[in-house]
Amino acid sequence: MRIRTLPAAVATAALFSSAVLATAGPAAADTSVPISVGTVNDTVVDGAHQHLYISGDSTISVVGYDGKVLSKLSGLPQVSDLQLSPDGSTLYAAVTGADKIVAFDTATLTQTAEYPTGAGTAPRHIALAEGRIWFGYGDQWDSGLGEVDLTADPATVSLDLAGAHDFASTPMLYADPANPDTLVALDGGISTGPIVVYDVSSGTPVIRVTANEGGFYRDAALTPDGQSILVVGQGHQAVVEYRLSDLREVHEYPVNSESETVSIAPDGTVAATSLDTENTGDTYVFPGGADAPASVRNLSDAWMTWSGHSTAWSADGTKLFVLTGSSGAMQLQTVTEPRKYVSKLTVDAPATGTRGKTLTVKGTLTTGLQLPAGTPLNVTRTDLLSPSGKSLGTRTLGANGTFSFTDAPPAGSKVRYTVTYAGDAAHTPASASDTVTVSRATPALTLTNNKKTYTYGKNVVFTAHLGTTYSNRTVEIWADPYGGDKPNKLLKTGKTDAHGNLSATVTMSRDTAVTAVFKGDARYAGRTVKSAAYAHVKTASSLSKYYRTATIGSTRYRYYHKNTDAVLTTTMTYYQGRKERLDLQVYSGGTWHTTDSEYFSLGTNGKSVVNLGHPGTSGIRARVRTSYIDPSSGDSVNTTTYGTWNYLYFSN
Repeated sequence: MRIRTLPAAVATAALFSSAVLATAGPAAADTSVPISVGTVNDTVVDGAHQHLYISGDSTISVVGYDGKVLSKLSGLPQVSDLQLSPDGSTLYAAVTGADKIVAFDTATLTQTAEYPTGAGTAPRHIALAEGRIWFGYGDQWDSGLGEVDLTADPATVSLDLAGAHDFASTPMLYADPANPDTLVALDGGISTGPIVVYDVSSGTPVIRVTANEGGFYRDAALTPDGQSILVVGQGHQAVVEYRLSDLREVHEYPVNSESETVSIAPDGTVAATSLDTENTGDTYVFPGGADAPASVRNLSDAWMTWSGHSTAWSADGTKLFVLTGSSGAMQLQTVTEPRKYVSKLTVDAPATGTRGKTLTVKGTLTTGLQLPAGTPLNVTRTDLLSPSGKSLGTRTLGANGTFSFTDAPPAGSKVRYTVTYAGDAAHTPASASDTVTVSRATPALTLTNNKKTYTYGKNVVFTAHLGTTYSNRTVEIWADPYGGDKPNKLLKTGKTDAHGNLSATVTMSRDTAVTAVFKGDARYAGRTVKSAAYAHVKTASSLSKYYRTATIGSTRYRYYHKNTDAVLTTTMTYYQGRKERLDLQVYSGGTWHTTDSEYFSLGTNGKSVVNLGHPGTSGIRARVRTSYIDPSSGDSVNTTTYGTWNYLYFSN
């Protein structure tokens, strides 16, 4: 049983009247936070301390309104129902697995009393009325009704007080200070289980009225005047209200699937959850009563929990707390303006459009309580000319909840239209947007030196030329040297000159991808062009161990004795894993003939020393050169570079 901490004398006439709601203003945001509790048997709200007490897993979790678990009252095997005393100073808990009811001071969270109910009684459900803790105990047909008489000193325990009714399941108990002589018991474990209303004014329960209303109850709540009970449960696609005087059905509050929990605010506003198997809405608030539409929220994408009381109003009735999820993944949902109908906006703009040409944006605004035609909607356009958004004024809602408007976007690229409904005293605010890709002209952009090859180390000027644009004349020039060890680097960024040009210099030590970038403006699209420029390696080679130099014809030769090894030393621009290629040719019959072509690794200093050997025969003319061959030399960082020939003559 859930007892509210506010005075029970709140007028109940508003229960089924049109809701009187708070003045419209900025809506505080609903929240959903993870909460470290497991299974939920019962939830009680303590308004004085702004605590939620949640029972389950042999623990009572003391939780702040923000979802933070402040304390855990442990060692309570199978703790189930919770109940606050009318003054809010004491929390009572049915500890099913220990056959007792315990009391805690809500200010100190310390246990102040315990009331054993007898071995094997397993008290599960409790309610407070006439200075007594009434408790439902037992299992199936061995269930019964008992009491702890707090007016006696010491308190006394009595069992077997069910009177003429034989409970088929542990009775769920409900009482309210507004009707202190009445105790309501639900025999909810079977389909034929009735609602039993007891008169407890004498201290001994006397059945006043009983009726079979379908059974299989999951949860229930008394109206603030204590004159009616609202029940939910298996097979019921509604919250059903029964008048306690005769147990006649007086109202139904429809939900979309099997109803699971119910809670009533001090002003009589009904909140309920449903199993929501189709994921169309799981939390229902009826601010206008059973005959008015519900405000429906979808707080969870999964089925709602079907065990325990997991929905509760704040003590002042301004917030609604709903626990969703399952053990290990529980969320505390806080609905800050539960009586307001949820507004949902959709905006549908065309996927593409033409700059300066009219396009049409459509949409809908739906809510549980239909808004009248003419309701104002604010429209904002966000584009390159108005990156912070530009108001397009207001548009009005049509009679069927639809709207449309036209606009000629002055800027291209992505244009976002945002429609906002401010909300009112009965409806939450809503906002939605959609984006149009608006065409832009393609500007002329060129870059010099594409596919040109340069000597190693040459400083080369690359010039970007930008044609007509609207407002942006800035160009970026980037250089990305080949090879994975050097990053793409911004060489220059700036506005083009009066001729539309911007230049930057690259020192060509490697093949390099040079890129010019124009990022676009409101009328001209961004564009990127690239030039691939190539660089030779720097290479030199020299012979050693010759004894003289002389010319043969017009060519200068190094002379070697026929039995002396010729040694060639090569220096080449280094790159990891790079090799030089040596080509060796011999002159014969008036023609040079290749006799060997072989690759040799460079040292990290870029040097390679190769012993060419000796022929052992005089009169031999030879030549040798070193080259870098892309990619056969081990990489593709430079372009193929052939070195100069070195000439050798072997004599006696």
